[in-house]
Amino acid sequence: MYDPIRASDAVILRLRANHPSLIDLTTGRVERLLAALGHPEQRLPPVIHVAGTNGKGSTVAFLRAMAEAAGLKVHVLTSPHLVRFAERIRVAGELISDEGLEALISEVEAVNAGEPISFFEITTVLALQAFANTPADLCLIEVGLGGRFDATNIFDAPALSVITPVDYDHLEMLGPELSKIAWEKAGIIKAGRPVVVARQMDEALEVISAEADGLAAPMSLMGRDFDAWEAGGRLLVQTDERLLDLPPPALFGPHQFDNAGLAVAALLTLNDARIDEDAMARGLEATVWPARFQRLSEGRLARMAAERGAVLWLDGGHNPHAGAALAQALGRLTARDPRPVALISAMFARKDAQGFFAPFADLAPQVFATGFDSPNAAPAEEIAAAARAAGLIAHTAADVTDALKAALAQDGPAPHILICGGLHFAGEVLAMDPETWPR
Repeated sequence: MYDPIRASDAVILRLRANHPSLIDLTTGRVERLLAALGHPEQRLPPVIHVAGTNGKGSTVAFLRAMAEAAGLKVHVLTSPHLVRFAERIRVAGELISDEGLEALISEVEAVNAGEPISFFEITTVLALQAFANTPADLCLIEVGLGGRFDATNIFDAPALSVITPVDYDHLEMLGPELSKIAWEKAGIIKAGRPVVVARQMDEALEVISAEADGLAAPMSLMGRDFDAWEAGGRLLVQTDERLLDLPPPALFGPHQFDNAGLAVAALLTLNDARIDEDAMARGLEATVWPARFQRLSEGRLARMAAERGAVLWLDGGHNPHAGAALAQALGRLTARDPRPVALISAMFARKDAQGFFAPFADLAPQVFATGFDSPNAAPAEEIAAAARAAGLIAHTAADVTDALKAALAQDGPAPHILICGGLHFAGEVLAMDPETWPR
Protein backbone atom coordinates (compact mmCIF):
# COMPACT_ATOMS: atom_id res chain seq x y z
CA MET A 1 0.00 0.00 0.00
CA TYR A 2 1.67 3.23 -1.13
CA ASP A 3 1.15 6.24 1.11
CA PRO A 4 1.94 9.55 -0.64
CA ILE A 5 1.44 11.58 2.55
CA ARG A 6 4.11 9.73 4.49
CA ALA A 7 6.45 9.50 1.53
CA SER A 8 6.26 13.27 1.06
CA ASP A 9 7.17 14.11 4.66
CA ALA A 10 10.50 15.78 3.91
CA VAL A 11 11.54 15.71 7.55
CA ILE A 12 11.32 11.93 7.75
CA LEU A 13 13.12 11.50 4.43
CA ARG A 14 15.92 13.77 5.60
CA LEU A 15 16.33 12.22 9.03
CA ARG A 16 16.11 8.62 7.85
CA ALA A 17 18.62 9.32 5.08
CA ASN A 18 21.17 10.51 7.63
CA HIS A 19 20.36 8.36 10.64
CA PRO A 20 19.49 4.66 11.03
CA SER A 21 16.03 3.75 12.25
CA LEU A 22 17.22 0.67 14.13
CA ILE A 23 16.60 0.83 17.87
CA ASP A 24 19.76 0.89 19.97
CA LEU A 25 19.03 1.07 23.68
CA THR A 26 21.66 3.43 25.03
CA THR A 27 21.90 7.04 26.17
CA GLY A 28 25.58 7.65 25.39
CA ARG A 29 25.18 9.22 21.95
CA VAL A 30 22.33 11.44 23.13
CA GLU A 31 24.39 12.62 26.10
CA ARG A 32 27.33 13.42 23.82
CA LEU A 33 25.23 15.52 21.46
CA LEU A 34 23.38 17.29 24.27
CA ALA A 35 26.72 18.24 25.80
CA ALA A 36 27.91 19.61 22.46
CA LEU A 37 24.74 21.73 22.28
CA GLY A 38 25.31 23.17 25.75
CA HIS A 39 22.95 20.86 27.64
CA PRO A 40 19.48 22.01 26.56
CA GLU A 41 17.99 19.32 28.85
CA GLN A 42 19.19 21.41 31.79
CA ARG A 43 17.31 24.50 30.60
CA LEU A 44 13.78 23.11 30.66
CA PRO A 45 10.77 23.82 32.86
CA PRO A 46 9.77 21.06 35.34
CA VAL A 47 9.83 17.67 33.59
CA ILE A 48 7.33 14.84 34.02
CA HIS A 49 8.85 11.66 32.52
CA VAL A 50 6.36 8.90 31.59
CA ALA A 51 7.14 5.22 30.95
CA GLY A 52 5.06 2.04 30.79
CA THR A 53 3.72 -0.53 28.36
CA ASN A 54 0.19 0.79 27.79
CA GLY A 55 -1.43 4.12 28.48
CA LYS A 56 1.69 6.31 28.22
CA GLY A 57 0.33 8.48 25.45
CA SER A 58 -3.14 8.79 26.96
CA THR A 59 -1.68 9.71 30.35
CA VAL A 60 0.49 12.38 28.71
CA ALA A 61 -2.56 13.67 26.83
CA PHE A 62 -4.50 14.02 30.09
CA LEU A 63 -1.56 15.76 31.77
CA ARG A 64 -1.22 18.20 28.92
CA ALA A 65 -4.94 18.99 28.72
CA MET A 66 -5.27 19.62 32.46
CA ALA A 67 -2.14 21.81 32.59
CA GLU A 68 -3.24 23.79 29.56
CA ALA A 69 -6.72 24.23 31.03
CA ALA A 70 -4.93 25.95 33.93
CA GLY A 71 -3.27 28.34 31.47
CA LEU A 72 0.16 26.71 31.47
CA LYS A 73 2.37 26.51 28.40
CA VAL A 74 3.39 22.88 27.92
CA HIS A 75 6.18 21.25 25.90
CA VAL A 76 5.42 17.65 24.86
CA LEU A 77 7.53 14.88 23.29
CA THR A 78 5.62 11.75 22.24
CA SER A 79 6.17 8.87 19.83
CA PRO A 80 5.48 7.53 17.37
CA HIS A 81 3.73 10.00 15.12
CA LEU A 82 0.63 8.90 13.25
CA VAL A 83 0.77 10.93 10.05
CA ARG A 84 3.38 13.71 10.25
CA PHE A 85 6.69 13.84 12.07
CA ALA A 86 5.79 17.19 13.67
CA GLU A 87 3.20 15.41 15.88
CA ARG A 88 6.11 14.19 18.03
CA ILE A 89 7.20 17.67 19.14
CA ARG A 90 4.73 20.15 20.63
CA VAL A 91 6.42 23.41 21.65
CA ALA A 92 4.58 25.51 24.24
CA GLY A 93 1.29 24.01 23.12
CA GLU A 94 1.76 24.09 19.34
CA LEU A 95 3.06 21.44 16.95
CA ILE A 96 6.50 22.47 15.78
CA SER A 97 6.38 24.30 12.43
CA ASP A 98 8.00 22.92 9.29
CA GLU A 99 10.24 25.96 9.08
CA GLY A 100 11.28 25.73 12.71
CA LEU A 101 11.98 22.04 12.36
CA GLU A 102 14.12 22.47 9.25
CA ALA A 103 16.24 25.14 10.95
CA LEU A 104 16.57 22.99 14.05
CA ILE A 105 17.66 19.93 12.08
CA SER A 106 20.34 21.97 10.32
CA GLU A 107 21.62 23.32 13.65
CA VAL A 108 21.68 19.97 15.44
CA GLU A 109 23.16 18.00 12.56
CA ALA A 110 25.92 20.58 12.15
CA VAL A 111 26.85 20.15 15.81
CA ASN A 112 26.60 16.36 15.53
CA ALA A 113 29.18 16.56 12.72
CA GLY A 114 28.38 13.18 11.22
CA GLU A 115 28.81 11.18 14.42
CA PRO A 116 26.65 8.03 14.70
CA ILE A 117 23.19 8.70 16.14
CA SER A 118 19.88 6.96 15.51
CA PHE A 119 16.63 8.38 14.20
CA PHE A 120 14.94 8.33 17.61
CA GLU A 121 17.99 9.69 19.36
CA ILE A 122 18.27 12.74 17.13
CA THR A 123 14.50 13.23 17.33
CA THR A 124 14.84 13.40 21.12
CA VAL A 125 17.67 15.92 20.88
CA LEU A 126 15.72 18.04 18.39
CA ALA A 127 12.80 18.19 20.80
CA LEU A 128 14.93 19.11 23.82
CA GLN A 129 16.70 21.84 21.87
CA ALA A 130 13.37 23.24 20.68
CA PHE A 131 12.02 23.17 24.23
CA ALA A 132 15.11 24.91 25.64
CA ASN A 133 14.74 27.70 23.07
CA THR A 134 11.11 28.49 23.98
CA PRO A 135 9.77 29.47 27.42
CA ALA A 136 7.11 27.19 28.93
CA ASP A 137 5.76 26.10 32.31
CA LEU A 138 5.90 22.31 32.08
CA CYS A 139 7.61 19.64 29.98
CA LEU A 140 6.06 16.20 29.34
CA ILE A 141 8.41 13.52 28.02
CA GLU A 142 7.12 10.12 26.90
CA VAL A 143 9.61 7.26 26.82
CA GLY A 144 10.07 5.74 23.38
CA LEU A 145 10.93 2.15 24.32
CA GLY A 146 11.71 0.65 27.70
CA GLY A 147 13.02 3.42 29.90
CA ARG A 148 16.38 2.67 31.49
CA PHE A 149 18.35 2.93 28.24
CA ASP A 150 15.84 4.96 26.26
CA ALA A 151 17.13 8.11 24.58
CA THR A 152 14.82 10.23 26.75
CA ASN A 153 16.31 8.97 30.02
CA ILE A 154 18.79 11.81 30.47
CA PHE A 155 17.13 13.72 33.32
CA ASP A 156 18.95 13.52 36.65
CA ALA A 157 16.18 15.20 38.62
CA PRO A 158 12.79 15.30 36.87
CA ALA A 159 9.94 16.92 38.77
CA LEU A 160 8.49 13.42 38.91
CA SER A 161 8.35 10.14 37.03
CA VAL A 162 5.17 8.27 36.08
CA ILE A 163 4.94 4.55 35.30
CA THR A 164 1.77 3.32 33.58
CA PRO A 165 0.79 -0.39 33.55
CA VAL A 166 3.67 -2.70 32.66
CA ASP A 167 2.90 -5.74 30.55
CA TYR A 168 4.39 -7.97 27.86
CA ASP A 169 5.44 -6.09 24.72
CA HIS A 170 8.59 -5.56 22.65
CA LEU A 171 9.85 -8.86 24.00
CA GLU A 172 12.63 -9.01 21.41
CA MET A 173 14.15 -5.87 22.98
CA LEU A 174 12.99 -5.82 26.61
CA GLY A 175 11.90 -9.29 27.65
CA PRO A 176 11.07 -12.00 27.81
CA GLU A 177 10.36 -11.94 31.56
CA LEU A 178 7.92 -9.40 32.97
CA SER A 179 10.45 -8.63 35.69
CA LYS A 180 13.00 -7.66 33.03
CA ILE A 181 10.47 -5.41 31.29
CA ALA A 182 9.61 -3.78 34.62
CA TRP A 183 13.33 -3.26 35.34
CA GLU A 184 13.63 -1.36 32.06
CA LYS A 185 10.60 0.83 32.87
CA ALA A 186 11.78 1.45 36.43
CA GLY A 187 14.98 2.94 35.05
CA ILE A 188 13.30 6.36 34.81
CA ILE A 189 13.02 6.53 38.62
CA LYS A 190 15.61 8.98 39.93
CA ALA A 191 17.24 9.39 43.33
CA GLY A 192 15.03 11.28 45.74
CA ARG A 193 12.51 12.24 43.08
CA PRO A 194 8.84 11.20 43.38
CA VAL A 195 7.37 8.49 41.18
CA VAL A 196 3.65 7.88 40.63
CA VAL A 197 2.81 4.31 39.63
CA ALA A 198 -0.30 2.73 38.10
CA ARG A 199 -1.73 -0.59 39.23
CA GLN A 200 0.74 -3.34 38.39
CA MET A 201 0.97 -7.09 38.33
CA ASP A 202 2.83 -8.38 41.39
CA GLU A 203 5.96 -9.36 39.49
CA ALA A 204 6.31 -5.89 37.95
CA LEU A 205 5.44 -4.08 41.18
CA GLU A 206 8.14 -5.93 43.10
CA VAL A 207 10.81 -4.68 40.70
CA ILE A 208 9.49 -1.10 40.57
CA SER A 209 9.21 -0.90 44.36
CA ALA A 210 12.75 -2.20 44.82
CA GLU A 211 14.08 0.43 42.41
CA ALA A 212 12.23 3.22 44.20
CA ASP A 213 13.40 1.99 47.61
CA GLY A 214 17.00 1.72 46.46
CA LEU A 215 16.97 5.30 45.22
CA ALA A 216 15.00 6.72 48.17
CA ALA A 217 12.42 7.88 45.63
CA PRO A 218 9.00 8.52 47.22
CA MET A 219 6.57 6.18 45.45
CA SER A 220 2.84 6.73 45.24
CA LEU A 221 1.01 3.59 44.07
CA MET A 222 -2.51 3.43 42.68
CA GLY A 223 -4.62 1.17 44.86
CA ARG A 224 -2.41 1.73 47.89
CA ASP A 225 -1.50 5.41 48.31
CA PHE A 226 -4.27 6.77 46.10
CA ASP A 227 -7.03 5.31 43.99
CA ALA A 228 -9.20 6.22 41.03
CA TRP A 229 -12.43 4.68 39.86
CA GLU A 230 -15.63 5.34 37.96
CA ALA A 231 -18.80 6.01 39.94
CA GLY A 232 -22.04 7.15 38.40
CA GLY A 233 -20.24 8.07 35.22
CA ARG A 234 -17.81 10.33 37.14
CA LEU A 235 -14.11 9.95 37.87
CA LEU A 236 -13.36 9.80 41.58
CA VAL A 237 -9.76 10.18 42.76
CA GLN A 238 -9.06 9.46 46.43
CA THR A 239 -5.86 10.47 48.23
CA ASP A 240 -5.03 10.55 51.92
CA GLU A 241 -5.99 14.22 52.03
CA ARG A 242 -8.95 14.60 49.68
CA LEU A 243 -11.54 13.11 47.37
CA LEU A 244 -11.83 14.66 43.92
CA ASP A 245 -15.14 14.29 42.07
CA LEU A 246 -14.33 14.91 38.42
CA PRO A 247 -16.14 14.56 35.08
CA PRO A 248 -15.52 11.44 33.01
CA PRO A 249 -12.45 11.59 30.76
CA ALA A 250 -13.10 12.52 27.15
CA LEU A 251 -11.16 9.45 25.96
CA PHE A 252 -13.51 6.47 25.83
CA GLY A 253 -13.15 3.21 27.70
CA PRO A 254 -13.00 1.99 31.30
CA HIS A 255 -9.19 1.87 31.10
CA GLN A 256 -9.14 5.62 30.52
CA PHE A 257 -10.50 6.21 34.02
CA ASP A 258 -7.31 4.59 35.33
CA ASN A 259 -5.12 6.62 32.96
CA ALA A 260 -6.91 9.84 33.88
CA GLY A 261 -6.71 9.03 37.59
CA LEU A 262 -2.98 8.38 37.25
CA ALA A 263 -2.55 11.77 35.54
CA VAL A 264 -4.54 13.52 38.27
CA ALA A 265 -2.40 11.88 40.96
CA ALA A 266 0.74 12.96 39.11
CA LEU A 267 -0.41 16.58 39.04
CA LEU A 268 -1.32 16.44 42.72
CA THR A 269 2.24 15.24 43.35
CA LEU A 270 3.61 18.04 41.16
CA ASN A 271 1.72 20.41 43.46
CA ASP A 272 1.51 23.39 41.10
CA ALA A 273 -1.16 25.61 42.67
CA ARG A 274 -2.23 26.84 39.24
CA ILE A 275 -3.54 23.38 38.30
CA ASP A 276 -6.55 23.30 40.60
CA GLU A 277 -9.53 20.94 40.62
CA ASP A 278 -11.48 23.14 38.22
CA ALA A 279 -8.62 23.06 35.68
CA MET A 280 -8.39 19.29 36.06
CA ALA A 281 -12.12 18.95 35.37
CA ARG A 282 -11.97 21.15 32.28
CA GLY A 283 -8.86 19.39 31.01
CA LEU A 284 -10.32 15.91 31.39
CA GLU A 285 -13.33 16.95 29.33
CA ALA A 286 -11.15 18.50 26.61
CA THR A 287 -8.52 15.78 26.19
CA VAL A 288 -7.84 14.65 22.62
CA TRP A 289 -5.54 11.75 21.72
CA PRO A 290 -5.97 10.31 18.21
CA ALA A 291 -6.13 6.56 17.57
CA ARG A 292 -7.01 5.75 21.17
CA PHE A 293 -10.53 4.38 20.83
CA GLN A 294 -11.22 7.33 18.57
CA ARG A 295 -14.60 7.54 16.92
CA LEU A 296 -14.07 8.25 13.23
CA SER A 297 -16.70 10.67 11.97
CA GLU A 298 -14.76 12.21 9.07
CA GLY A 299 -12.98 10.83 6.03
CA ARG A 300 -13.89 8.31 3.35
CA LEU A 301 -14.00 5.29 5.68
CA ALA A 302 -16.31 7.10 8.10
CA ARG A 303 -18.60 8.04 5.22
CA MET A 304 -18.76 4.42 4.07
CA ALA A 305 -19.69 3.32 7.58
CA ALA A 306 -22.28 6.06 8.00
CA GLU A 307 -24.06 5.04 4.79
CA ARG A 308 -24.64 1.62 6.34
CA GLY A 309 -25.49 3.08 9.76
CA ALA A 310 -22.40 1.50 11.33
CA VAL A 311 -20.20 3.10 13.99
CA LEU A 312 -16.47 3.21 13.22
CA TRP A 313 -13.71 3.30 15.84
CA LEU A 314 -9.91 3.40 15.62
CA ASP A 315 -7.30 2.29 18.16
CA GLY A 316 -3.56 1.64 17.99
CA GLY A 317 -3.52 -1.08 20.69
CA HIS A 318 -1.47 -4.12 19.71
CA ASN A 319 -0.68 -6.32 22.73
CA PRO A 320 -2.74 -8.58 25.04
CA HIS A 321 -3.14 -5.90 27.72
CA ALA A 322 -4.47 -3.46 25.11
CA GLY A 323 -6.72 -6.17 23.68
CA ALA A 324 -8.29 -6.68 27.10
CA ALA A 325 -8.89 -2.94 27.51
CA LEU A 326 -10.43 -2.67 24.04
CA ALA A 327 -12.67 -5.69 24.57
CA GLN A 328 -13.90 -4.16 27.83
CA ALA A 329 -14.61 -0.85 26.08
CA LEU A 330 -16.47 -2.60 23.26
CA GLY A 331 -18.43 -4.61 25.81
CA ARG A 332 -19.56 -1.40 27.41
CA LEU A 333 -20.57 -0.01 24.02
CA THR A 334 -22.61 -3.05 23.06
CA ALA A 335 -24.33 -3.07 26.46
CA ARG A 336 -25.78 0.37 25.81
CA ASP A 337 -25.98 0.14 21.99
CA PRO A 338 -26.48 -3.53 21.08
CA ARG A 339 -24.94 -4.29 17.70
CA PRO A 340 -22.70 -6.95 16.22
CA VAL A 341 -18.96 -6.29 16.49
CA ALA A 342 -16.36 -6.44 13.74
CA LEU A 343 -12.60 -5.99 14.01
CA ILE A 344 -10.42 -4.81 11.14
CA SER A 345 -6.88 -5.64 12.11
CA ALA A 346 -3.33 -5.42 10.82
CA MET A 347 -0.18 -5.62 12.94
CA PHE A 348 3.54 -6.19 12.93
CA ALA A 349 4.67 -9.80 12.60
CA ARG A 350 6.48 -9.74 15.96
CA LYS A 351 3.29 -9.06 17.95
CA ASP A 352 1.30 -11.63 19.95
CA ALA A 353 -1.75 -11.53 17.71
CA GLN A 354 -3.50 -14.49 19.34
CA GLY A 355 -3.00 -12.91 22.77
CA PHE A 356 -4.42 -9.65 21.45
CA PHE A 357 -7.56 -11.34 20.07
CA ALA A 358 -8.23 -13.69 22.98
CA PRO A 359 -10.03 -11.13 25.21
CA PHE A 360 -12.62 -10.49 22.48
CA ALA A 361 -13.98 -14.07 22.57
CA ASP A 362 -17.16 -13.23 24.53
CA LEU A 363 -18.05 -10.50 22.01
CA ALA A 364 -17.75 -13.00 19.12
CA PRO A 365 -16.62 -10.42 16.56
CA GLN A 366 -15.98 -11.15 12.93
CA VAL A 367 -12.30 -10.35 12.22
CA PHE A 368 -11.20 -8.93 8.88
CA ALA A 369 -7.42 -9.21 8.67
CA THR A 370 -5.41 -7.08 6.29
CA GLY A 371 -1.96 -5.50 5.95
CA PHE A 372 -0.23 -2.13 5.82
CA ASP A 373 2.80 -0.53 4.22
CA SER A 374 5.72 -2.04 6.11
CA PRO A 375 8.10 -4.91 5.37
CA ASN A 376 7.55 -5.98 8.97
CA ALA A 377 3.76 -6.26 8.69
CA ALA A 378 2.33 -9.71 9.32
CA PRO A 379 0.60 -11.34 6.33
CA ALA A 380 -3.17 -11.05 6.53
CA GLU A 381 -3.61 -14.83 6.59
CA GLU A 382 -1.24 -15.08 9.57
CA ILE A 383 -3.34 -12.55 11.50
CA ALA A 384 -6.54 -14.35 10.52
CA ALA A 385 -5.05 -17.66 11.71
CA ALA A 386 -4.18 -16.07 15.07
CA ALA A 387 -7.75 -14.79 15.41
CA ARG A 388 -9.11 -18.25 14.62
CA ALA A 389 -6.77 -19.76 17.20
CA ALA A 390 -8.33 -17.35 19.71
CA GLY A 391 -11.76 -18.75 18.83
CA LEU A 392 -12.92 -16.01 16.44
CA ILE A 393 -14.25 -16.15 12.89
CA ALA A 394 -11.73 -14.47 10.61
CA HIS A 395 -11.39 -13.43 6.97
CA THR A 396 -8.71 -11.68 4.93
CA ALA A 397 -8.90 -8.54 2.82
CA ALA A 398 -6.50 -6.77 0.46
CA ASP A 399 -6.52 -3.47 2.36
CA VAL A 400 -8.45 -1.55 4.97
CA THR A 401 -11.02 -0.27 2.47
CA ASP A 402 -11.84 -3.77 1.26
CA ALA A 403 -11.94 -4.97 4.85
CA LEU A 404 -14.45 -2.26 5.73
CA LYS A 405 -16.58 -3.13 2.72
CA ALA A 406 -16.65 -6.77 3.82
CA ALA A 407 -17.50 -5.83 7.43
CA LEU A 408 -20.33 -3.60 6.25
CA ALA A 409 -21.69 -6.32 3.96
CA GLN A 410 -22.53 -8.64 6.86
CA ASP A 411 -26.17 -9.52 7.40
CA GLY A 412 -27.99 -8.09 10.37
CA PRO A 413 -27.83 -4.76 12.19
CA ALA A 414 -25.12 -2.25 11.31
CA PRO A 415 -22.10 -3.16 13.47
CA HIS A 416 -19.64 -1.45 15.74
CA ILE A 417 -16.41 -1.70 13.74
CA LEU A 418 -13.03 -1.29 15.42
CA ILE A 419 -9.93 -0.78 13.29
CA CYS A 420 -7.01 -1.93 15.45
CA GLY A 421 -3.64 -3.66 15.65
CA GLY A 422 -1.00 -0.96 15.94
CA LEU A 423 -0.23 2.74 15.73
CA HIS A 424 1.49 2.44 12.35
CA PHE A 425 -1.65 0.89 10.89
CA ALA A 426 -3.82 3.49 12.65
CA GLY A 427 -1.61 6.20 11.20
CA GLU A 428 -2.18 4.89 7.69
CA VAL A 429 -5.93 5.08 8.28
CA LEU A 430 -5.74 8.67 9.54
CA ALA A 431 -3.40 9.63 6.69
CA MET A 432 -6.00 8.71 4.07
CA ASP A 433 -7.80 12.05 4.42
CA PRO A 434 -6.43 15.47 5.46
CA GLU A 435 -9.51 16.04 7.65
CA THR A 436 -8.44 13.14 9.89
CA TRP A 437 -4.83 14.24 10.36
CA PRO A 438 -3.93 14.83 14.02
CA ARG A 439 -3.68 18.53 14.88
